[in-house]
Amino acid sequence: MPPPPGTAKCGGAWERSGVGEGERAGRCPCAVGELAESGRERRNRSAEVVVAAAVTVVMGAGNRVLYKLALVPLKNYPFFLAQLATFGYVIVYFSILYMRYQAGIVTDEMLSMPKTPFLVVGLLEALGAATGMAAGAMLSGASIPILSQAFLVWQILLSFVFLGRRYKVNQLLGCFLVAIGVILTVASGSGAGHSLKEAGIFWSLLMIVSFLFQAADTVLKEIIFLDATRKLKGGSLDLFVVNSFGSAFQALFICLLLPFLSKLWGIPFGQLPNYLKDGAACFLNVGTLSRGCDGAPLLPLLFVIVNMGFNISLLHLLKISSAVVSCLASTFSVPIAIFVFTLPLPYLGAPSSLPAGFLAGAVILIMGLLIYAWTPSNGSSSTSIPAST
Repeated sequence: MPPPPGTAKCGGAWERSGVGEGERAGRCPCAVGELAESGRERRNRSAEVVVAAAVTVVMGAGNRVLYKLALVPLKNYPFFLAQLATFGYVIVYFSILYMRYQAGIVTDEMLSMPKTPFLVVGLLEALGAATGMAAGAMLSGASIPILSQAFLVWQILLSFVFLGRRYKVNQLLGCFLVAIGVILTVASGSGAGHSLKEAGIFWSLLMIVSFLFQAADTVLKEIIFLDATRKLKGGSLDLFVVNSFGSAFQALFICLLLPFLSKLWGIPFGQLPNYLKDGAACFLNVGTLSRGCDGAPLLPLLFVIVNMGFNISLLHLLKISSAVVSCLASTFSVPIAIFVFTLPLPYLGAPSSLPAGFLAGAVILIMGLLIYAWTPSNGSSSTSIPAST
């Protein structure tokens, strides 16, 4: 079976194109108009990806900044905020899905897609959260950005294995420079290398495994979109179908893991109901426990809204490009967020100073993105899905 439409060849590093080499062979003069139209479509798709990537970068930076602001009133209830995001989003996503179904945007055919892939998505997200929390509790904040670059490596490897995607030298070099740039902007002068030695190899490996789960989750979502294009006969699967069912299964597995997760946060499972009740009171800024919850509920609500927008924009970018491109866009938001923290923000006190290697790291990161996006004029990268039998 041939690859799904729109995935046979990459017209550039940032787009998918439906025009393959075999289609170019023997092209008659009457097809010049078709070629011109195809070129316009590729340019439009490239522009769409660039705009979507820019939105994702902005939302990603806002997400990081607002998360820290949201923890100002909820500093004693970070686990409550995490569960609010997990279970609250299920309600919001399914509400949006219902409205889109009533409007005719989501069809019965989309809703009848097999649910097993969504179950696996939820499982991977829950495992990624659980292992990440366990390792994060033992690792220093300075070492995590270094280990997080394993996420991009895992995505490239998984895309190679499961999507049959082949990357050019400039794309691999670009990804490498992006990873180096992030490490320099975040971890320079912070003693990250020393903290990695102190934490031990096990917790470092566990954090790397957590990024494997997260990378597998994003690659699986890309496979779901590609497979839906084939099953819907060229149609496009609405991203809220993926978000809604994936979030529902994630919430299910999080429920099963709650005893383990609450212990990681230092909350005895028997005390969890009271903890969540107190967290809700602080979130709403009501009752006798509201002292020290200044900024609630505005700051947590802003974080929830922006975090949801970031997740939607990230999935949209993944849908129209690839898991690796969405990862690069998310990564680019890291130095922007670091710079924002140097500004006088409310509730955070004195602004932080830039890491010693921030400027050099940012330059290297931007160079990496430009090198990745650069398309040599003498060929195109190959993207293929293994034929199904």
